[in-house]
Amino acid sequence: QVQLAESGGGLVQPGGSLRLSCAASGSILSIKPMGWYRQAPGKQREFVALIFSGGSTNYADSVKGRFTISRDNPKNSVYLQMNRLKPEDTAVYSCYIVLSGKTYWGQGTQVTVSS
Repeated sequence: QVQLAESGGGLVQPGGSLRLSCAASGSILSIKPMGWYRQAPGKQREFVALIFSGGSTNYADSVKGRFTISRDNPKNSVYLQMNRLKPEDTAVYSCYIVLSGKTYWGQGTQVTVSS
């Protein structure tokens, strides 16, 4: 019923920046919380950032001050601006949306931080 399409991943050197985008479509009738998780190979999925319908945000301590989450409500889209990237930020980043108490996920986009 709900589809999430992520884009913006890629290869970047340490200290560089990337901007991830995620557009939600389908059975979405109102503004919902949206955010990002990431998962590196061999590691558990890690919370990155969340933005609520009213615009409030939460960040993981590991990205606070470097990443900024934002949204475009008419487009049901969420963005993640990532600055001062570190090798440990390398992971598959997945967008999510919360609908009726359930979380829906996108396919993910690969972010690789390496020299």
